[in-house]
Amino acid sequence: MCNKKYYISTAIAYASSKPHIGNTYEIVLADVIARYKRLCGYDVYFQTGTDEHGQKIEEKALAEGVKPQEYVDEKARIIKDIWDVMNTSYDRFVRTTDIHHKETVQKIFKKLYDQGDIYLGEYKGLYCTPCESFWTDSQLVDGKCPDCGREVTEAKEEAYFFRMSKYSNWLEEYIESHPRFIEPESRKNEIMNNFIKPGLQDLCVSRTSFKWGIPVSFDDKHVVYVWIDALSNYITFLGYDPETENGEDFKKYWPANLHLIGKDILRFHTIYWPIMLHCLDIEMPEHIFGHPWLLFGSDKMSKSKGNIVYADDLVEKYGVDAVRFYMIHEMPYASDGTYTEDLLVDAVNTNLANVVGNLVNRTIGMVNKYFDGIVENKNVCEDIDKDLIDLVLCMKEKIEDNIDKFRIADSLENVLDIYRRCNKYIDETMPWVLAKDETKKDRLSTVIYNIVESIRIATVFLSCYLPDTAESIFNQINTDLRSYDSVDVFGGYVSGTKVNEPVVLFKRIDKE
Repeated sequence: MCNKKYYISTAIAYASSKPHIGNTYEIVLADVIARYKRLCGYDVYFQTGTDEHGQKIEEKALAEGVKPQEYVDEKARIIKDIWDVMNTSYDRFVRTTDIHHKETVQKIFKKLYDQGDIYLGEYKGLYCTPCESFWTDSQLVDGKCPDCGREVTEAKEEAYFFRMSKYSNWLEEYIESHPRFIEPESRKNEIMNNFIKPGLQDLCVSRTSFKWGIPVSFDDKHVVYVWIDALSNYITFLGYDPETENGEDFKKYWPANLHLIGKDILRFHTIYWPIMLHCLDIEMPEHIFGHPWLLFGSDKMSKSKGNIVYADDLVEKYGVDAVRFYMIHEMPYASDGTYTEDLLVDAVNTNLANVVGNLVNRTIGMVNKYFDGIVENKNVCEDIDKDLIDLVLCMKEKIEDNIDKFRIADSLENVLDIYRRCNKYIDETMPWVLAKDETKKDRLSTVIYNIVESIRIATVFLSCYLPDTAESIFNQINTDLRSYDSVDVFGGYVSGTKVNEPVVLFKRIDKE
């Protein structure tokens, strides 16, 4: 076991609407990594939350006839409820309307202004309200916002600017000398070639055309624009303070080990955020991973297309671990994944019902049928046992390697490989044949012990991905041996243990 810290964050969800399953994927992915690191003995700090300021929220609140604060209170509750429905183990749910956050953002803005990194100017450009982003003519796609495809409007206003251009060379050199700072590689290349190498423009960091934001402390006509406000959450809630001593959590957990974010907001996290940190003389996060999108069929989910699917609706229909499994297992490492209900049903039937559920159910059934529920290791071994045991014991290294490379779907596939190998081992050893020969009773006992111990070890890993399912399996095989260290040696399951009643983990879903 280790005693190191691990700080993981998701992007904070924009509190303008209910998050769909594409948004929810990120929190589940982060949860798997956080649970895995805790299993390994790390002191984990897992932060998520909501981004609650901006013109879009001000306009939506006005349209609904409520104050912006009332509007975001309701949306933050909905977002937090979905994160909880998905059984995510975050340590802190933050909100950017928090008083302490607002005060610290004002101090950060003032510090950057006082040292000359922020200056007053005038902005003329094309503005996309939904994305809260300014664009130049050349950046538009078919005359529309390159991020969301909506109309842009001409905007001209006095604004404060961040001297991004000054730090272009520094950032390029930093990224080149830290090859795992931005992952995957394809995203890093995109950021370098499309944004950094052509040269960075200074960034508009205040607005005067709306009021729902954090006022600039020394010029209250302006509110702090979204990126300084939202990005700062990763340090403000840890107790960073540019004017006095930093809080204990900041000293303990910063720098972040992993910012997990969607590929659509990658440039803000890999350009604006590192330069902000550099100007504040704060250490860089270790990794920024831009995950792909979960598409509906071949389309991005959007209300305008009417193809929105919500995680809580799916959980009500299929159960939380079935939905978690689909999100984790079916998303590729670097390319977009696809959601359809048929694909979800296939994934659950093929992997969870057929492989995991069937294995546990038939194993408990054999223990009850042949040995009155008692699992004993009689150590009557054959060569075929070694094949199973070797595979089980080599998985820890493979899973660890995949998780450290953020290949979470691959790591879950490694776990499933153990359950699959157990099913194959049952076919190879044929317990139903051994049971007919009284002289083979000790061999039969050994075979069943090997299956139960393999299930136990696989389930230690599974607890990071499907915590409720893992808990049910541990209860059925009646073991408290669930630690990470316990997977290093085969034979930890206590011989002579009586199993509990079998429970159906996953019923096959009828597509009809």
